[in-house]
Amino acid sequence: MKQVLVRHGGATDVGRVRRVNEDSFLAQPPVFVVADGMGGHDGGDVASAIAVEELGRLGGTAWSAPEAAAALERALAAGQRRIAEYAQRQVAAGAERFHAGTTVVAAVLVQEGRPEETDDRPADAERPGWVLCHLGDSRIYRFADGRLEQVTRDHSLVQDYLDAGMITPEEAAVHPERHVITRALDGRGTPQPDLLHLPLRAGERLLLCSDGVTGMLPVEEIATILARSASATLAAQALVDAAVAAGGRDNATAVVVDVAEQVEASAGDTLTLPLEEQPS
Repeated sequence: MKQVLVRHGGATDVGRVRRVNEDSFLAQPPVFVVADGMGGHDGGDVASAIAVEELGRLGGTAWSAPEAAAALERALAAGQRRIAEYAQRQVAAGAERFHAGTTVVAAVLVQEGRPEETDDRPADAERPGWVLCHLGDSRIYRFADGRLEQVTRDHSLVQDYLDAGMITPEEAAVHPERHVITRALDGRGTPQPDLLHLPLRAGERLLLCSDGVTGMLPVEEIATILARSASATLAAQALVDAAVAAGGRDNATAVVVDVAEQVEASAGDTLTLPLEEQPS
């Protein structure tokens, strides 16, 4: 049976304007996370760290797709409660107009289930895939066969305006409300993440990033960096470096996960699972 080899890398930078890095990230197979905090020092940085800590509890476990989706929702609910409790403590201590919140994008590598039996495939064989989760305007992209695809849809006012045909993509890029998000993990109410199941493809490169990357780099440059970088670690660092070089107006964070075929098991920053043959 063929195996899937997963290699990953992550990078973050405070940028050239902000004094505090409110982003957090996690690369702990089978879970990968980027969280972009909001609320300033002792606000956004704490919220993003809470999100990563709760989602990190999914690490080191083999998940089916339904199990992973349920676990992601539980982790976000736990994070929501902790952020709410933290905010209450800050207000009780005298903080005025205190707010802490964070975006979240997460990808969990899963076994998709038990497909129908075929001539060359036993009924109990399981196929790996991704369960993706997001809140806010951090994004997940898939780079495969030379093409960059945005997998997530921003939870933002500008995205809503775009969907309604009220503005053009060019207007969205400079809109004064482009940073206003409509969903977040912010201690208020019940989290409403979008959950998505994505089949895994050999040779793909998955990117999770904060808007400190996408807000500074055009998609063409992101695609070029992903195409030219020799490893996931180099790709993540190159994206963050490019975002800072372009102005670094926000914290910039990227996690890159590479998927390849292999036969022998591996160690280090890898995870192996059965891999379905991909059509050539």
